[in-house]
Amino acid sequence: MTQADFLKSPLPPAIDLPDLDLSGPGRFFNRELSWLGFNWRVLEEAENPRVPLLERLRFASISAANLDEFYTVRVAGLRELAHAGNTALAADGLTPAEQLVLIDEDARRLMAQQQTVWGELRALMVEQGIHVVLRKDLTDADRAYLNEAFLNQVFPVLSPLAIDPAHPFPFIANMGYCLALQLERMRDKRALQALLPVPAQIDRFMRLPAEDGTHRFILLEDVILLHIDSLFPGYRSKDHFGFRVLRDSDLEVEEEAEDLVREFEVALKRRRRGEVVRLTVTTGAPKALRNIVMRELHVEPEEVIELDGMIGLADTKELVIDQRPDLLWPLFTPRVPERVQDHDGNMFKAIAQKDMLLHHPYETFDMVVRFLNQAAQDPDVVAIKQTLYRTSKNSPIVEALCEAAEDGKSVTALVELKARFDEAANIRQSRRLERSGAHVVYGFLDWKTHAKISSVVRREGDKLVTYTHWGTGNYHPITAKIYTDLSFFTCDAALGRDAAKIFNYLSGYAMPEGLENLHISPHDLKSGMIEMIEAEMAHAAKGKPAQIWIKMNSLIEPDMIDALYRASQAGVRIDCVIRGICGLRPGVKGLSENIRVKSIVGRFLEHSRIACFGNGHGLPHAKARVFMSSADWMGRNLNRRVETGVEIMNATVKAQIVSQIMAANLADTAQSWVMEPSGAFTRHPMPEGAFSFNCHRFFMENPSLSGRGTAGASDVPKLTHTED
Repeated sequence: MTQADFLKSPLPPAIDLPDLDLSGPGRFFNRELSWLGFNWRVLEEAENPRVPLLERLRFASISAANLDEFYTVRVAGLRELAHAGNTALAADGLTPAEQLVLIDEDARRLMAQQQTVWGELRALMVEQGIHVVLRKDLTDADRAYLNEAFLNQVFPVLSPLAIDPAHPFPFIANMGYCLALQLERMRDKRALQALLPVPAQIDRFMRLPAEDGTHRFILLEDVILLHIDSLFPGYRSKDHFGFRVLRDSDLEVEEEAEDLVREFEVALKRRRRGEVVRLTVTTGAPKALRNIVMRELHVEPEEVIELDGMIGLADTKELVIDQRPDLLWPLFTPRVPERVQDHDGNMFKAIAQKDMLLHHPYETFDMVVRFLNQAAQDPDVVAIKQTLYRTSKNSPIVEALCEAAEDGKSVTALVELKARFDEAANIRQSRRLERSGAHVVYGFLDWKTHAKISSVVRREGDKLVTYTHWGTGNYHPITAKIYTDLSFFTCDAALGRDAAKIFNYLSGYAMPEGLENLHISPHDLKSGMIEMIEAEMAHAAKGKPAQIWIKMNSLIEPDMIDALYRASQAGVRIDCVIRGICGLRPGVKGLSENIRVKSIVGRFLEHSRIACFGNGHGLPHAKARVFMSSADWMGRNLNRRVETGVEIMNATVKAQIVSQIMAANLADTAQSWVMEPSGAFTRHPMPEGAFSFNCHRFFMENPSLSGRGTAGASDVPKLTHTED
């Protein structure tokens, strides 16, 4: 039995780490290095032969995009601290400067491996009739085709920029990719240095004519280099290199901004001009030209990464083409819950029958959109309140809220302007909502509102009934197709009252008192979870079963980790499914002997946050206490954001979370990585021919328990699935 099956395999022997001070910072693993470890796991899926070829390419692209964002936000912040001389220690005892050294070393290895993987995938794609053609391999017919394509599709967008005293070095935007050119005038051999920004408005990979059944592409920069004479008549190219800029993209907002929306509009403009945090250049760049670029961009040598291969690998996502479904994941259509179908699609009747938990993307997110659409169109609905953290450009959620407001319903929308990289979209949505007559509020200046709540007040007879939706993920129909999240629908009166108090808090700063079934951060979510951990310690002290299951994206908050360490030392058995960053060291003798951590990386992005406590009965058990949350156990979520933690009381929903969702995640062996005390993650191989359980596949084949028309808590499906 593989160690990755946390449901059945015994705890492995604890490891002694004599070189670490386990009473001090050594008990924590570094946050940034843990994140890089997660991105290594993403890249290794690009090397996994069990994954369809173009999906492997997608993983490589995601790994590259992830690393770009990591640099523009996390590395940028550390760099700023280091340059200011800040020597404050992270939880693991490292200064910003020390972290930057370790990050640089690991990131350079990661980028080199990304290029190796790209080369391997490119060779496999050729075998499947998908070619990325080099300039030297173009035929005369290709060149004739590209002449026409260049003049019509590329030339009008290009802006050649000379570099001389009359032409100052231009501003290169964040993620801007440029060709630096060393040219020579043919009539007198006079040198000219120039830049040629590669336009982001055009696909990086241009299609070439191809025979049926094959697909041929060429990089946009290669097309541009073929036509240098059209851009610089009378000059010949002597040398060139490509470079790409990453800039500090973290926003700074004035704490006392009078108009928060206007301040964010200004800050977004400022983001384009952030300092350069990484300059990537192609190998073999002419020294003099490279030095000019470095000097003008104010880049130090240690901030330059020389790359032998393709710069900007995130763009390879363009090669994940729909025309080759045989090289993609098999088509999966999310289910409509049976209970909703039983009520002819009426969400309010389905929810009124009993609480319902949907597991996205396996159950369609369209049910959340339908809930709000029906609320907008229902004459008995009098009020809708909604939080919006991230949403899509043409959001059907915003559309429904606008329709409701225009129909005269009372609509309140909490729009979070500080949702990183989605600020501009959220500002547009807030303006649109205001024009429709909705009340738009922006929450707190110091805290992001990350809670996911919809509240619909409906007149039923002589009373008002509140229907609420609580989510672990964003109200975003696009990401909901690939993120695994929970949507909890209820008309429970206590949760309705709790939701009303939270919205009053967000719009009027009225501190919510007497919450009946809810914890919120930054007030009592952290302390409430620590109390639950301590309750398990008390059960262990009395000789009762003591067990905790948690599922998060990230676990790095020091107080939460220390509470889990204390629980482990008290005899509580703790199993964690942490997709990304983990600062806890599991399986360390004398510290965390009873803790295991695994990470699941597969077809879908694990995003739901769950905490289960055995409550003196072990797990799984009907009397367990179960919470779903919008919050990871990170400092920002627990201490600086408005988040929710909802306790699940309904027996069927509780069984669905504990015995179906959590059990399947813990039992997964096909896409699980087990964390070692060192902080490294290991994928344990399955014996040849053995059945490897894949939780994503299980969820695709088995409907969520509470969404079934006649299911009860005793109808949990067996943890198995079909094999190829």
